[in-house]
Amino acid sequence: MGGAGPTEHHGAPGDRVPIRPLGVRIGYAVGVTSGRRAALLAAVICVLILSVAVPLRNYVDQRAELSAVYEQQHVLADKIAELERRRVLLADPEHIETQARERLRYVRPGEAPYLVQLPPGGTVAASGDVPAAGSPWYAELWKSINSE
Repeated sequence: MGGAGPTEHHGAPGDRVPIRPLGVRIGYAVGVTSGRRAALLAAVICVLILSVAVPLRNYVDQRAELSAVYEQQHVLADKIAELERRRVLLADPEHIETQARERLRYVRPGEAPYLVQLPPGGTVAASGDVPAAGSPWYAELWKSINSE
């Protein structure tokens, strides 16, 4: 048997049937035609897409969660820094004394405490340009523009 090439045949001399590739011959032997082959290929592609989509979605979700955790970590680090600053301030006896005098109105022994009380009518203005209590701000603005 010599090398007759890809159109080798074992029939009549004028009857040349091309030899199909091995995959096509196996497909026809199993019963997979071109339509079935396309459906099988589509099913395989869908399975591959689904097998990649779920881990990809999980990856994206985890990245978003990790980003949120990093942001929360920065916020907590800022809070820790503020609390450390306050701890240092509260360790200072002068700061504690100042806070006790301002907030609690404490005085040292021998000092005379006093409070300034305003008259019951409210605040007293230094000039005669006291705005009326019932007039809106834009009316006062308009009066000031017209008087000039």
